[in-house]
Amino acid sequence: MEHTITAVRRFNRFYTEVIGALDDQFLGCDVTLPEARLLFEIATNEPATARAIQAALGMDAGYVSRIVARFERRGWITRARGTDARARPIHLTEAGRATFAALDERQRRAVAELVAGLDPLRQADLAQALAQVRLLLKPETVPGFVIRPFRTGDLGLIAARQSMLYAQSHGWGRGLEIVEGETTTTFLRDFDPQREQCWIAEIDGVMAGSVLLTDEGDGLGRLRLLYVEPFARRRGIGDTLVEACIRFAREAGYHRLTLWTHTVLDAARRLYARQGFERTEVALHHAFGEPVEGETWILELRAPAGEPSRDR
Repeated sequence: MEHTITAVRRFNRFYTEVIGALDDQFLGCDVTLPEARLLFEIATNEPATARAIQAALGMDAGYVSRIVARFERRGWITRARGTDARARPIHLTEAGRATFAALDERQRRAVAELVAGLDPLRQADLAQALAQVRLLLKPETVPGFVIRPFRTGDLGLIAARQSMLYAQSHGWGRGLEIVEGETTTTFLRDFDPQREQCWIAEIDGVMAGSVLLTDEGDGLGRLRLLYVEPFARRRGIGDTLVEACIRFAREAGYHRLTLWTHTVLDAARRLYARQGFERTEVALHHAFGEPVEGETWILELRAPAGEPSRDR
């Protein structure tokens, strides 16, 4: 905890200096950083209200009222009439729009200059790191997710990330990491795009989960390495990944799907049951060190009514 606190405070000091948060004139304009932030909120949510702005930014209500009054004196905004000053709709005037446009362009240029020395890969790393900060600290502020096929480098990240997560949550160490590495290496070496696939869940460019479907022969597909990042849970990502596997398996003509999980993984087991899988076997093993119960689950795939199964 102390290391994390120190790291966050160190970054705060660095970033406030980089963006000029303590300057009397933000980016050389006649506004402070809080004023610039509030002007942005008005411009992007017009008509806004002082109450809504205060709630969105978590700023002191009196402080927001004083800034809004300052904007009005400068001729940047107009406020409709009303009995409650904090609920009166706020609109930008032409002067306000011009001020916001100039300030927004200065910010864009400042950021462009800041990252100009980074090549495309490092720019992507930066954007991903910043998104991950938001997801770790306030995941509810980053809505939605997308599912995409795997790209170069994804399988190594999957193996490493799952190994770390399970080591922390269940104490599964080298044994699981060997399984993860062998699974992803075999998948890449023998990959058949007509019969196999790996899907990645992303939130704002950050890997949030994954699953693999592999061909086991004789019409049997295997669902492997399903996981969802802690910051991404309770969004339906796990169900969506499994549904992608089932849909692909049906289209590819598989007769059934199987998977191997563990009795201690309650959330995963509930997910598989929701998707129609049934547990068919339980066996104790020591592959990860301490004894743990592994479970085999099966989903029988049926062709839609009137459509014959496609055997391959």
